[in-house]
Amino acid sequence: MLLIVDDESDVVALIERFAHEKGFDTVARSRGEQMVAELPSLDADAVIVDLRVPGIGGLDILRAIREAVPDCEVILMTSQASVDSAIESVKRGALDYLQKPLDLDRLGELLATVYHGIERRKLLLAVDSEMASRFEFQGLIGRSAVMQQLFDSIRRLAPHVRTALVTGETGTGKELVSRAIHKLGTRRDRRFIACNCSAIVETLFESELFGHMRGAFTGATDAKTGLFELADGGTIFLDEIGEMPLTMQAKLLRVVEYGEVQRVGATAPRHVDVRVIAATNRNLLDEVAAGRFRQDLYYRLNIVEISLPALRDHAEDIPYLSAAFVKEFAERFRKPLIGISPGAERVLQNSPWPGNVRELRNTLERACMLSESHLLSERELLSAMGSRAQPASARSEPAPVIPRAPALELTRDAVQDALQRAGGNKSAAARALGLSRRAFYRRLESLGLHTTEPTAANPANILEPSYKKPNMP
Repeated sequence: MLLIVDDESDVVALIERFAHEKGFDTVARSRGEQMVAELPSLDADAVIVDLRVPGIGGLDILRAIREAVPDCEVILMTSQASVDSAIESVKRGALDYLQKPLDLDRLGELLATVYHGIERRKLLLAVDSEMASRFEFQGLIGRSAVMQQLFDSIRRLAPHVRTALVTGETGTGKELVSRAIHKLGTRRDRRFIACNCSAIVETLFESELFGHMRGAFTGATDAKTGLFELADGGTIFLDEIGEMPLTMQAKLLRVVEYGEVQRVGATAPRHVDVRVIAATNRNLLDEVAAGRFRQDLYYRLNIVEISLPALRDHAEDIPYLSAAFVKEFAERFRKPLIGISPGAERVLQNSPWPGNVRELRNTLERACMLSESHLLSERELLSAMGSRAQPASARSEPAPVIPRAPALELTRDAVQDALQRAGGNKSAAARALGLSRRAFYRRLESLGLHTTEPTAANPANILEPSYKKPNMP
């Protein structure tokens, strides 16, 4: 959608006609204050604004747009053009500068460039979504080498493993891995029982896991089947195994070794055939050394250990995870969301995510609730992250591989030099120039440079047409 801000109705009508021919929907406003007040709800992809519009001036509007909608393209126009005003507008983030009376060829060319950039961004979002589904494995998503190795290990181990220990930080997906082992194994048609050891009161552990007989203790008015009996023939998942009391660890060891459970109050054991998968975010060897976990149980559970990487160790998967989560929440909340903006993408990539994939998912869920546009913005994402969040521009970043060029020096030569220094690596060149991947591709187009970029049909490379950016007055 194109927003036109000008008090000259004939100019507005002219731009609207050209914009409709280029595929834009349009909205017009005659005063700057009105437009600034409506910015959050207008959901504009681009704005054409007169430098001397009544009320708030064009440069002030430009500043407001850059703060509220950082990824919106802005074109300024005026009847009193000067080199200084043109330079100032570009310094503040305008795409270009038009002089009245408008050069219609130039206007059409600019609108075509903006529209192509919007379509390219939609294509990139579609590619991320397509890649997310392509690299989904039993609810886990990852294109990185470390995640592909994890998926391969699960495939190979699932048909054979009877006891496994899944380790990793909070939020890395330990239960998903356990369910994947169950679904890909020979017990897939039997029950999968999940038990969170940290949520069970210590005095009730034995009853929950092994069951009890009627009258075994005060309040036991009926016999109860324990989780191990319920999982007979299938899989039991013991999450947060490090929270299990030592007294229960000895009884669990017998179940794992001999397949026998004894209900509280029973005189004879019962035999069960259960695959046991335990998970923890603790270092169990440290727990053994501290006397909080039995060494014999540790080695019995650790016949196969599957260690999950922290999100910071495969941050290249964040775009695909984000695409999958946004798609899920857009459908659930019935929102028009198709993805995230470049600014929001930078925030995601620069965040530490101590809660890993779970934290990322919860953050995107909150942000999707707040959003009313088709792209999740940096502002909405920061709001969802709360007090721990900082804009990407305010967050310290690792030193770039090549010198960072100031925004004013993003000339054709500066971009080509960055690409040359990065050995043709566009991601490295984009980081050095302080741009997101998508913004960098748009900059290449605006400078008339050919570039290759992935598509849903061809995730490797295609050659796209370039657009030449008009000269400033």
